[in-house]
Amino acid sequence: MSSNITATSPHLEAALQAVLDRGETGVSVAAYYRGKLIAHGTAGYADVSERRPVDDKTLFPVFSVTKGITALAAHIQADRGLLNLQDPISKYWPEFAANGKENITVEDALSHRAGIPQMPDGVTPELMADWDWMVKQVAAFTPKSTPGTANAYHVLVWGWIVGEVVRRTDPKKRLFGQFVAEEICQPLGVKDLYLGVPDSELSRVATLSGGNEMFLEDTYNTSPIAVFPGSDVHNLKVVRQACDPGAGAIGNAPAIARVFAMVAEGGELDGVRLLSENYVRGMTRFRQNPHDQDKVLPIPVWFGAAGFWLGG
Repeated sequence: MSSNITATSPHLEAALQAVLDRGETGVSVAAYYRGKLIAHGTAGYADVSERRPVDDKTLFPVFSVTKGITALAAHIQADRGLLNLQDPISKYWPEFAANGKENITVEDALSHRAGIPQMPDGVTPELMADWDWMVKQVAAFTPKSTPGTANAYHVLVWGWIVGEVVRRTDPKKRLFGQFVAEEICQPLGVKDLYLGVPDSELSRVATLSGGNEMFLEDTYNTSPIAVFPGSDVHNLKVVRQACDPGAGAIGNAPAIARVFAMVAEGGELDGVRLLSENYVRGMTRFRQNPHDQDKVLPIPVWFGAAGFWLGG
């Protein structure tokens, strides 16, 4: 066994070793069952060149797992009566109505049926990190397909659409990363999850390698090379410290697992309730026409109307 594997059971230790044997560089895993952390392990290296091992302090970019966290933020607002998923986004964000987007609903956006999967022309990592610039560009978009009629994975831009709706419906008008920290992470006691890593924690972030090759034909400019979600971009300090609500969360497995354990337990964990049980029951609906081929992803996908991937 590798000397830098730590695990809560011999079975998990063996599984982590098998993952390393298949070529994985570094791993953090965690599992909750009935509201309790039952398995946790780390293995491999957070930085191969420095031979820095993964440990409990290591933070990982989690890419589109971020979307689940951002969707939760929207559902918290909806459950509080501050947001209706059937309303047009323009009700909360008037500028969004421009160029034929006036009828796009919040649910259209959550379910990747808004018809605007593109990223802005000329986007760079620095501009992507500028929230105000991003949402201004999104508000000016013209749909690539008739809104509400086609499944098209909004690879990156999804986060700013949903995140800005959350910000606009927040009575305190907090930055989105602050909303997640104060309304999700802090109540649950989650300390190792960030939408924008502070300077004090940057040294904990794992160094990524590879993942820079496009695996799909990007007809809609969903992932332009300048901000493509691979190691070249996500190793940049400006990206690690940006609030990217579609693909930019950074954390460890116990932190991520704890957030979703709350959902699995009907909206409550360890006596802290973030969502009503009745509301959570409605979060597993499939989106409209779920079997229609996605226009961006070349594989079958099972997205729900609430913004979560439901398997498949």
